[in-house]
Amino acid sequence: MSRSGYTLPVFACAAAVAALHWLHDRKPLSIASVDLIEPAQIAEIPIQQVAGLSENTALAITRSDPGDNLDLTKDTPIWALVEWREEGETVIIKGGEGIGRQMNADDKPAIYAYAQRLLQENLQLMLAPGEKITVTIILPQGRSLAVRTSNSAFGVVEGLSLLGTTGISQPLSTPDQLAVFRAQLQNKASRFESLVFCIGENGLDLARKLGINPEQLVKTANWLGPMLVEADVLGVKEILLFGYHGKLMKLAGGIFHTHHYLADGRREILAAHCAIAGLKSPDIQAVFNSATAEAALKYLKSLDAATGSNWVNQVYSAIAETIDVRSQEYIQRHSESGTGVTVCGSILFDRDRKIIVKSKTAGLLTGKLC
Repeated sequence: MSRSGYTLPVFACAAAVAALHWLHDRKPLSIASVDLIEPAQIAEIPIQQVAGLSENTALAITRSDPGDNLDLTKDTPIWALVEWREEGETVIIKGGEGIGRQMNADDKPAIYAYAQRLLQENLQLMLAPGEKITVTIILPQGRSLAVRTSNSAFGVVEGLSLLGTTGISQPLSTPDQLAVFRAQLQNKASRFESLVFCIGENGLDLARKLGINPEQLVKTANWLGPMLVEADVLGVKEILLFGYHGKLMKLAGGIFHTHHYLADGRREILAAHCAIAGLKSPDIQAVFNSATAEAALKYLKSLDAATGSNWVNQVYSAIAETIDVRSQEYIQRHSESGTGVTVCGSILFDRDRKIIVKSKTAGLLTGKLC
């Protein structure tokens, strides 16, 4: 049985709780209690160190424990600096070193809604009337770890995000987590014939903002293949695959478990579709040698701008149509007890969360989901 852990916002909150406790009582906490809110339970988080830096400032440190997850933040230190303040809001939350900046949101710290709520609600309960604090979250290793993530693809630079919709960190790449996703899919398939598959939180968030019914959204993590087959077995008639192009394009190459530890053919897929579309050899080589899928997309956009061509639309339209075809072929090949006729459409978006392309089938499905 795989062990679940907690998401980064929980450890940030625990450190802040411990620092505020020191300011109140001048005593260190060894364990901080955090109300997770989502789900409704209390987490007991070990605190490594607490120090008073002045009469008005305290620092506490904890370490991330995401459980049996393939998570590069495992054991990374999380610091919270808490300072008394006399004016302004009750709790002000800031991002320090190692917390990423949102390039698409005026460089605001990448401390998202769940993390904000977690910190606000837990800390306000500890404050007496009139007390006000500033909380600065610091990830000393955040900047170096961020270069190993896809954060920059979503406009977050110079650090990690405090992202998530829950305090529990499930092992996304284990069969136990697949069982959880399948159970969620079964619940939604019993109510809807059309569903939207999102690999991660960015897709879920963007889909909601585009007006797609949240009840029809299904998180798949990297388990797209098994989830497609399960949906067909459950009688789902239509599936919209909604995802970041650097992940979703893997399906066009027949890769239906999208974790990079297992397979990564993005540059081969892009280069092949560029060749089929008729790009010249030097341009195909430039795409193939791009460091990331986002860099390859940027190169194609620069070609369009320089020549007045439409390579982005040609290449990505072909990729989207291939995703649809290969997804339905995958279902038919693996769905022994299903119908094998579930219709798939795909929408790919870029690092700015702007839609690059919708397949023809996706265009038809979108109207039914919004």
